[in-house]
Amino acid sequence: CLSGHVKRPGYYEIEVGKATIGQLINDPAFGGGLRDGRKLKAVIPGGSSAKVFKAGEKFKLKRRGLDGKETEQELDMLDLPYDFDSLIAAGSMSIVLDDSADIVETLSNIAEFYAHESCGQCTPCREGSLWMAKALHRLTHGGGRKQDADYLVRMADNIPGGRTICAFGEACAWPVQSFVAKFRDEFVARGQRDEARRAASSKDQTGAGSPGVIASAADRGTPVLQR
Repeated sequence: CLSGHVKRPGYYEIEVGKATIGQLINDPAFGGGLRDGRKLKAVIPGGSSAKVFKAGEKFKLKRRGLDGKETEQELDMLDLPYDFDSLIAAGSMSIVLDDSADIVETLSNIAEFYAHESCGQCTPCREGSLWMAKALHRLTHGGGRKQDADYLVRMADNIPGGRTICAFGEACAWPVQSFVAKFRDEFVARGQRDEARRAASSKDQTGAGSPGVIASAADRGTPVLQR
C-alpha cells in the first residue's frame, strides 16, 4: 500500500527487492511522483509505527557477494531496495510526506491513535502513550515549550525494553523516537514560537514598562515561579 503525497496512491504488487523506494514513489507504474511543485520530506516505511526516513538520509548496508565476501555500501534512502533485509538494516514504504507536511502535526496524529488504541493493561504503555499524545496536542495547539522535544524522547525511551507484555509499547514509542531524532529542529522551533507568543501576550496584558503582577510579587519578596 502506497499512500500520502504521491500522484497515484494505491495497492501495488511487486516482487520483493525488485524496486527501490525511489522507484515506488516516482515510477509512473507506481506512485507517479510527488504532487506538482513539491519536494520529498520523509517516508514512513511499513506503517505508522515504523521509524521515519528523512529525505536525503544515507544508510550503510552490508551486502554479501557471490564469492561470499561482505562489502559495505552507502545508499541514499531513495536507492534502498524495498526488501526486508534492507529496511531492517536501515532501521525499520507506505506513507510519503512532501515538504508541505507538518511533521509535528503528523506525529501528533500518530500518537493520538496509539493512545486511543492502548488496552491500558501495562502502565508504561498506558501512561506513556497518553502523556506523549497530550504533549503533542499541546505543541499543536499553541501550548508548546522548547523542552518538549526532550520530554517526548524521555517518555518514549521509558516504554520499550521488555516493560510491556506485548509489542504495542514499542510500536507507540518508535515513531516518537525517530521523528524527534530526525526533525528535532521543528519540534524545538514550535515550542520556542509558542513560548515567544505567550511572553508577548503577557507583556501586552501588563503593559510595557508597568510593574505588572510578576514585578510586584518580586518587589514583595514573593518567590516567582519560572519554567
